[in-house]
Amino acid sequence: MNASNVWNADLYDDKLHYVSHFGKSIVGLLHPQKEERILDLGCGTGDLSYEISKSGALVTGMDSSDEMIARAREKYPSIPFFMGNGETFRTNEKYDAVFSNAALHWMKNAEKVVESIEQALLPDGRFVAEFGGKGNVQTVIWGITEVLGQEYGVDAAKRNPWYFPSIGGI
Repeated sequence: MNASNVWNADLYDDKLHYVSHFGKSIVGLLHPQKEERILDLGCGTGDLSYEISKSGALVTGMDSSDEMIARAREKYPSIPFFMGNGETFRTNEKYDAVFSNAALHWMKNAEKVVESIEQALLPDGRFVAEFGGKGNVQTVIWGITEVLGQEYGVDAAKRNPWYFPSIGGI
């Protein structure tokens, strides 16, 4: 199992709830409408899926972590949630919008993610997302890479779980 698929839902809800709190402003940019079909890509424990649903939109949440999906289903049983990999998922359902908050930087193959999103959207659909960009946590990455390399002989660059693109994608 890929390390990015292993999440502790208790810890996430207890210590990282600010991610959903700040993501509420991104839901505002989405401007969900009643009866619209919206896919929440990387939904975590479902808090922003629930926020979207309050508009009357028909939201579906997707995440690659079975523990996060199980928690989302417990918290919001009226919302459908399914497991899927953002890089490879395919759906017969077509969505008016795809929404993603703080998830895309965990998906290293951006081209495949874009293909999956494009396949899921209606021709006039929209995509609204927030994720880390180039330079995000760079000091932390350099520090970890240096210590693991010098002290333990570990090539941390190969283990980096994030993809933080620039505007040009490099």
